Amino acid sequence: MNQTNLSAFIWSVADLLRGNYRPHEYGKVILPFTVLRRLDCVLAPTKAKVLAELEAKTKLGVNPDPFLLRAASQSFYNTSALDLAKLLGDQDHIKQNLYSYLQGFSPAARDIFERYEFANQIERLAKDNLLYLVTEKFANIDLHPESVDNAQMGHVFEELIRRFAELSNETAGEHFTPREVIKLMVNLVFIEDDDVLTPGNAVVRTIYDPTAGTGGMLSVAAEHLAEHNPAARLTLFGQELNDESYAICKADMLIRGQAVENMVAGNTLSEDGFPKKTFDYMLANPPFGVEWKKVEKVVRQEHEQKGFDGRFGPGLPRVSDGSMLFLLHLVAKMAPVVDGKGGSRFGIVLNGSPLFTGGAGSGESEIRRYLLENDLVEAIIALPTDMFYNTGIATYVWIVSNKKPAARKGLVQMIDGSHFWQKMRKSLGSKRKEMSDDHIATVTRLFGEFAEADLVTLLDAAGKEIGREVVTRDAAAPTPPEGGKTKRVPLARHFRNEAFGYTTITVERPQRGEAGKVVVFEKGKQKGQPQPDSNLRDTENVPLGEDIRAYFEREVLPHAPDAWIDESKSKVGYEIPFNRHFYVFEPPRPLGVIDAELKSVSANILRMLGELAE
Repeated sequence: MNQTNLSAFIWSVADLLRGNYRPHEYGKVILPFTVLRRLDCVLAPTKAKVLAELEAKTKLGVNPDPFLLRAASQSFYNTSALDLAKLLGDQDHIKQNLYSYLQGFSPAARDIFERYEFANQIERLAKDNLLYLVTEKFANIDLHPESVDNAQMGHVFEELIRRFAELSNETAGEHFTPREVIKLMVNLVFIEDDDVLTPGNAVVRTIYDPTAGTGGMLSVAAEHLAEHNPAARLTLFGQELNDESYAICKADMLIRGQAVENMVAGNTLSEDGFPKKTFDYMLANPPFGVEWKKVEKVVRQEHEQKGFDGRFGPGLPRVSDGSMLFLLHLVAKMAPVVDGKGGSRFGIVLNGSPLFTGGAGSGESEIRRYLLENDLVEAIIALPTDMFYNTGIATYVWIVSNKKPAARKGLVQMIDGSHFWQKMRKSLGSKRKEMSDDHIATVTRLFGEFAEADLVTLLDAAGKEIGREVVTRDAAAPTPPEGGKTKRVPLARHFRNEAFGYTTITVERPQRGEAGKVVVFEKGKQKGQPQPDSNLRDTENVPLGEDIRAYFEREVLPHAPDAWIDESKSKVGYEIPFNRHFYVFEPPRPLGVIDAELKSVSANILRMLGELAE
């Protein structure tokens, strides 16, 4: 049975649940039972050996745990004499026996079922007389490793998670990132590393997701690397706040044969699950625009007491949006570059706010300043709108690295990927668009080649789109069809890091008395100098590369000859006005053309009304 058929067969258990469960609740039964059956099958060959080892070590009075793990040849075991098949032999006591079987699992595996709150579902199924039927259905599904290997089982489980997420539209976006967005991010973080992607090169690398959700990003990364270089080994690490999502993620790691101790529960911002560890690659889709008031005390304490020795040294964003804290957390987790080796690259999905929110001196601006002045931002890619399950807003993928290739040093590449999408056959919550494999390949190529490019759209005589072409920035546009035209927009551009910086200067003007005479200070250090009028105070943002005095004389003094700069208030800021660099002005059509069109439409309406009156 192939993966698609197998996941469809497992999901058919929903037929038993229909009526007693609402569709968005099916996953609460199907996912933990799938995990239980897989663990049941994986442990079957060593079951007798584990039970014998338990008996022997119990008699000797020693801790059996390490011996049982060795006997099971897995990162988990079960000490119960029962299995799913044996449970079916005693229909009257299936609930008690199922509880007993679950208690036999080692703590790491048992934790999954506890976080799923599986006991609640067992009680509910028993009450509705469904427990035996559901157990029987799963006991008859062959999930033995010889029939379904770890990679296939991972695919099956991910398909089940996706179905569950689609039925739970209202909350899916919190825990589930669309697969094509993950594929794009994985492509972008790996593409520059030939040593990792070269087949046969037995490299060992780590990847981490601080907002792991159900583990989708980590799974796709593992699959991508296995596809390109089966000899490479990628160890997965993650942390997740939501208990149910954590249980799914941990189960997915168990199913894939990964070490479950690398998955940690808890709030990443207040309880760093890997305080001393750094990683080769990282991926994250933190919640958009979610306040961090609950962890404010701990985060501020780390910022103030540890400074740059902690994770939040550069600054703190406003409490209403914590996404930039995750950005700083990932920067702190980057492996250092030693003698040109090592280093990290990560991809993080953020909304538009971190690009420009906050003026010079604000927490957000200081975070951007730290990243840009330390030459950490490789690229920012705009995604199409309506890509996520719970929001239709504009989103951006930031690629951040401390091991930039020589050609990228001092530069940021910006790619407008918002053009690359296709309409979904059926909307899922706010998700109405998706990126095809070709779209992902185009954006990946633009990044991998560090290209500057334009998108040329070919229009026929009626103004209808008949094709699109990506061309390099300095290439000639393709020839338009007869009577038609081409529309050219920027697609990828390079900018120097300092192009995003500016100095905010405070421009003061003097206070004047009733007769219009300048009011001056009469004592103190500023005696004899004009007193500033706070009502006339203004600020100007001067680009970093520009001489402030020259700017002031050119832009301010012609309009306010009595103005001066208060040097003590000058601050350096950074913002990334993405849309400004990709906006192309389209002049409105001539009035004569619009007028003629209106007259034609009006005449047509009058003609049709006349036909109705006849």
